[in-house]
Amino acid sequence: MLKYIECTGKNEEEAIAAALRQLGLDRDEVSVEVLERAKSGFLGIGGSPAKIKVTYEAPDEPVPVPVVEKKPASTAEKEPDPAVERAEDTVAPADLTSQTTAAPEELGDKAESIDRFLTGLMAHMEVEATPKITMGEDGSYKVELVGENLGALIGRRGETLDAIQQLTSYAVNRGASKRSRIHVDAENYRAKREESLERLARKVAGKVVKYRRNVTLEPMNAYERHVIHTALQDYPDVTTYSTGTEPNRRTVVAYSRGEHRA
Repeated sequence: MLKYIECTGKNEEEAIAAALRQLGLDRDEVSVEVLERAKSGFLGIGGSPAKIKVTYEAPDEPVPVPVVEKKPASTAEKEPDPAVERAEDTVAPADLTSQTTAAPEELGDKAESIDRFLTGLMAHMEVEATPKITMGEDGSYKVELVGENLGALIGRRGETLDAIQQLTSYAVNRGASKRSRIHVDAENYRAKREESLERLARKVAGKVVKYRRNVTLEPMNAYERHVIHTALQDYPDVTTYSTGTEPNRRTVVAYSRGEHRA
């Protein structure tokens, strides 16, 4: 179920930070719409704060288990994503130097719960994949599903993988006083997808500046929109914002010479 809150702040960044603190969520788990941009006024008089609307997903009933289409072992591959295929030769394996690898029981009760839930879910989905759990320095849990022919587990543009991540987060954090961040990946998909999105963002931003025209990208989930926002947050003369409603919410790359970027 989609819910939303509205927050204000001195600028867009402060308003977003306030909303995330209130919800206890990460930036890639919400969609942000700028309702009113901050105005400085004249000599500090007549200014107004920024106002944003933050939309997030809150479970109100049991979430259905993702359905993976059974395919012969020789053909169980994901639908090709051209952007990801172009990135495969350039993306190095994920850097684990800042993570601690250990058996689930050595990482605490949450890691054991993650391992138990995902092991059961994989069995239910009849997929041979084993969760390998690491913990980052920020306290988040990173899960790599290890196995062969996991394309169907990833799904088109990671849709099935996103559903598995949401299921795991709901199951493990339900009733907990402190929410743990959980990231689920398979076949290094997210790193490849992120690299392709960053290249797309820079390419589009170059065109926006050159032609001074806004460009609206194809619909993306919250995580992918966050990658675009982050990639262009310091790009000269360009700002980004999201428009529309889920699941067709899109990122707009806009020309903003001399304007404040959100």
